[in-house]
Amino acid sequence: MTAKVIWLFAFVLLYWAYCIFWGIKCARMARTAGDYFIAGRQISMWVFVLAATATSFSGWTFMGHPGLVYRDGFQYAYASFYTITIPFTGVLFLKRQWMLGKRFGYITPGEMFADYFQGDAIRILTVIVALLFSIPYLGVQLGASGFLFNVLTDGLLSVNVGMWVLSAVVFIYVASGGLRAVAYVDTVQCILLALGIIITGLVALNLAGGWDALNEGFAKLAASDIGKWGTTKGHGGGDYNAYFAIPGVIQFTAGLGKETPVGGLWTGIMILTYMFALMGIQSAPAFSMWAFSNNSPRPFAPQQVWASSFCIGLILFFFTAFQGMGAHLLGANGAVTSAGMALANVLPDLTANKQGGLVPFYFNTLGETFPWLVGLLAVCALAAMQSTGAAYMSTAGGMLTRDLYKRYLNPGASHETQKLCGRIGVFIIVTAALTVATFSRDALVLLGGLAVAFGFQMWPSLVAVCWVPWITRQGATWGLAAGLLGVIFTENLGLNLLGFFGIDAGWGRWPWTIHSAGWGMLFNLSVCLGVSAMTQDAAATDHRMKYHNFLREHASLSPSKKGLVPVAWGVTIAWMIFGIGPGAVIGNDIFGAPDAGVEGWTFGIPSIWAWQILFWLLGVGMMWFLAYKMEMSTVPDREVEALTEDIGDIDLQPASQPETTTGPAE
Repeated sequence: MTAKVIWLFAFVLLYWAYCIFWGIKCARMARTAGDYFIAGRQISMWVFVLAATATSFSGWTFMGHPGLVYRDGFQYAYASFYTITIPFTGVLFLKRQWMLGKRFGYITPGEMFADYFQGDAIRILTVIVALLFSIPYLGVQLGASGFLFNVLTDGLLSVNVGMWVLSAVVFIYVASGGLRAVAYVDTVQCILLALGIIITGLVALNLAGGWDALNEGFAKLAASDIGKWGTTKGHGGGDYNAYFAIPGVIQFTAGLGKETPVGGLWTGIMILTYMFALMGIQSAPAFSMWAFSNNSPRPFAPQQVWASSFCIGLILFFFTAFQGMGAHLLGANGAVTSAGMALANVLPDLTANKQGGLVPFYFNTLGETFPWLVGLLAVCALAAMQSTGAAYMSTAGGMLTRDLYKRYLNPGASHETQKLCGRIGVFIIVTAALTVATFSRDALVLLGGLAVAFGFQMWPSLVAVCWVPWITRQGATWGLAAGLLGVIFTENLGLNLLGFFGIDAGWGRWPWTIHSAGWGMLFNLSVCLGVSAMTQDAAATDHRMKYHNFLREHASLSPSKKGLVPVAWGVTIAWMIFGIGPGAVIGNDIFGAPDAGVEGWTFGIPSIWAWQILFWLLGVGMMWFLAYKMEMSTVPDREVEALTEDIGDIDLQPASQPETTTGPAE
């Protein structure tokens, strides 16, 4: 056994000990169902800041994102803007959900939607979304952990064995301690995630010979036509190397599998709708439970603005770029190496769809000289992959218990029974994810493509509950159903289902370079608004207004700031158009053409990279303006009073009858 493998197991054992410690400790603290499922609404400020950040930016950020930057170049690196678009969802919805949760005693989003809309269909759909999000998302994360350890142990552990063994510890601490255990473990996982990406980025930069050498290498690559997509061929984004330019605003192709976009997939519209999909992470049902678990909305703004938008953004726009784009100059691109443009030849050729192994291969470059660092980085990657999965395991188990078991099978379930059912739910979810990942990786890939796009389909329901009373129960329910179907049938899963029945879908995957999340939302909103217009009812509107009157009393903007509302709309729309939308094509050459060389680049780096950094900084400013200045994530001026003394442990009657809210114990 090599020194690298010994250090690897040593760090993993230390990490496991920490996880299990918190699982046991939090299991003892979970006296009630409220304690177990939402930590008794007592998650503290810095625990939430770190835990929510770890949950938002998972192992895909650590392992998958650098590989796709390598595969598709800077045109894909616009995806790094999810450091802003993910918490942007939180800015819109978390504070108001927290207020409703504290006021009316909700533990799951299904309870909130069913109470608000006065119907159970949307409760069931919410549970379905949670499961369709959690199982494939978790399977992808756990499968990646098995692959990582297979590479780093030089095949000593097979992918499947590593995956099942590593997953066992996650199950133990999540099932034991519930959401509180997840939160405390996530605090360390967040630090490890950030540390690991930074160190790996520095390794890549060092292997390339430093900042100047890296940019000289980029200049030579940009002047060539080497790349997965060749050049953009003047298709709306100039005729440049596709690694360094967006291929126009939109392409009216039939979609992947039918037609190949000219110069690359990542048009301005594709980037925008892909960012919509990633907004689904914080609009997914799991994040509603994160909102309910806090003792105050105080952590929301620092998490959204500083931890996520600024800190993780800084890491991705620099250190992940070093990893992904630097790999072309370090042996991972055979064509670049053959052309004599490589700065070093330390990575294997990954051009044959092997980009998922990029990060572990960076680790292996340290194996001979710094075996202990390989062990540390492996634990950083493992922590990143388990951070998101743990949260979705816990919250999905809570929804199975509260929204299905307790609602329909055992309304009078005791605290102990609910906790047991929650643990069984976690076991079912983990087993399902591991089974799919073990025996049908193709199915896992198909399902994984749906996860975040499904989460984004919760937006109209959240907009209704938090902002717009006009949306009706029927509109939200049928809109959500239509949105889910829209996602399915513009993704590989739906296309394969149609093919199974002998139907040839003429549109392909992501037609017109619009992501499935965008297509799903198009159907979702069309149905939601149309049905809502036809199903207005005075009594139902009066019921919904009780929630909105409460929110207006406690969360309305102060009169002195009302005039800033148009400014907020303008800033947000402008940023989305030019930062992550059609207007981003300007960034291809505004600071110098990609093939102009270092001397011709205004800031000494490719124009597209400079544009991304500029709009990252502007995005941080936008988030600060919305979260703090517009008070969308600050503590309300008026204290929110719960309608029961012990809100974590009492089931309230519907909010339409607040005068009798002394419901039965759970």
